[in-house]
Amino acid sequence: MNGKPLAGKIALVAGATRGAGRGIATMLGAAGATVVCTGRSIRGDPATAGRPETIEETAELVAAAGGVGVAIRVDHTITDEVRALFERVERDFNRLDILVNDIWGGDELTEWGRPFWKLDPAKGLRMQELAVQTHILTARFGAPLMVRQKSGLIIEITDGMHLDYRGNLFYDLAKISAIRLAYAMAAELRRNNVVALALTPGFLRSEAMLDGFGVTEANWRDAVAKNPDFAESETPTYVGRALVALATDPNVAAKAGKVCSSWTLAHQYGFRDSDGRQPDWGAYFVRMVNAILDRGGPSTRDEQSRVWSRYEQIRNDPQYADEAARLAAALAGAGISVLR
Repeated sequence: MNGKPLAGKIALVAGATRGAGRGIATMLGAAGATVVCTGRSIRGDPATAGRPETIEETAELVAAAGGVGVAIRVDHTITDEVRALFERVERDFNRLDILVNDIWGGDELTEWGRPFWKLDPAKGLRMQELAVQTHILTARFGAPLMVRQKSGLIIEITDGMHLDYRGNLFYDLAKISAIRLAYAMAAELRRNNVVALALTPGFLRSEAMLDGFGVTEANWRDAVAKNPDFAESETPTYVGRALVALATDPNVAAKAGKVCSSWTLAHQYGFRDSDGRQPDWGAYFVRMVNAILDRGGPSTRDEQSRVWSRYEQIRNDPQYADEAARLAAALAGAGISVLR
């Protein structure tokens, strides 16, 4: 990255403890921004069982990258704490240029592989509190600073670009809500020259993902043998660079209300991941689905889900009519009816 294009800018990354939030905060720092890093995990008081990362560590990474890191512990489910956070931002900096909503906390609550009528409603509703209510509160109290100055960028971090089902009802609801929040906020903020949009990483090689596969960033390719999808994975740096590209684009308003991805933005803006690669999860997913069709159609529940997801992505787009018909036929052959 040339120079410090975000020098003098104030950014706040809500949910900066680890994963995409940490990568985003660090890359904003590398671009010269002052980054307020919020979350619940602080030294001596971790909020997520089994995870050692803290917001202080993230703030230190921001500083090491060339920015200014400020760690503030906030429980974004508590209205008074969120209000106090932005009162402090206003008092200390008198402005806010970039607000990133990456609060999650739903990994331990997601019950994969179960139909919604067998899910624990308490877990599902808690996920909505952590991953949707927090975003609403954070945007509600952060946006007034941007409206006042008639400039700013709000980015909702999500998972996936499309309406296709994400495999768990409560998880799906949380992630699609982030996209809808960006769309709705963009509609109201447009007249104030404030841009809101959604951003998704691909297969994120987060700290927890590396641990789950028993690898480190140094030998992450060893996990490909366990899961071929890992070959197209990306570090949190990648989505961080995507966000910096958006924040430094003078024409970012053209993307207001839309959902962008790390891989499409990489091609548009020309950035690469920290290892020099340019992962493209979207293109990989299409290749994977085509390979399933070439083998005669889906034979497992996972393959059915992937074919169905691709069908849902394109079924209403006339330019993909032939591919959609092929996907529908493959699903029908597996005993799955589709909407036309």
